Amino acid sequence: MPAAVPERIRWAVETLAVKPTDRLLEIGCGGGVAVALICPRLSTGSITAIDRSETMVARARRLNEPDIRTGRATIQPVAFRPADVAAVGLDRERFDTIFAINVNLFWTRPARDECALLRGLLAPGGAVHLYYEPPSGRTDEIAGKVTEALAAGGFSVATRRSASVVGIVGRPPAGLAAPAPALR
Repeated sequence: MPAAVPERIRWAVETLAVKPTDRLLEIGCGGGVAVALICPRLSTGSITAIDRSETMVARARRLNEPDIRTGRATIQPVAFRPADVAAVGLDRERFDTIFAINVNLFWTRPARDECALLRGLLAPGGAVHLYYEPPSGRTDEIAGKVTEALAAGGFSVATRRSASVVGIVGRPPAGLAAPAPALR
C-alpha cells in the first residue's frame, strides 16, 4: 500500500460501503490503490479493475499481486468501450457496484454508449459511483455534467460531497437492468 493514500480514493472507498460478497468493477484503476483498499473488505466477493494504460495496469498488478493470486482481484488493460469490454468477456459479468475516480469520459462529452454499457454490467439492485476531485471552482460544473449524463442514460441520480470530492451515484430503475449493448 502506498504510504499516503489520496483523500479522494480513501473517501470514495469508504462511501462505497463494500460488503464481503460484493462484485465490483473499477473503471480507470490507475495504480490500483482503491483495489488494495477494497480487497481486505471482501470474503467471497471480488473486484475487477480495468485501465486503458498498460503502464498503470502493470503498476496495479504489482501492488495487488497477493489478491490477484487468490482470485479476489483481477486487473486488465481494457478501455471502457463496448467492443473492448466484450473482447475480454466482461460483458458477460454483472457487478453490484461499478465505480470510477476522476475518469473524465462521463463529463467531458455525452456518454450514451458508456451509460448503456454501465446498465448492462450492473446486477439487479446495483449502482454506479463516479467520484471527482475537481479543480477549485469546477465542482458544480462537473457534478452537473455527470448528473446529466447519467440521467440521460436512464439512471436516477444522487450526489454526495466531502470537503474536496464529489460523488455521483446512479441507479437504474428497479427491475430494469438493461441487457449489454449490441456491439457496433
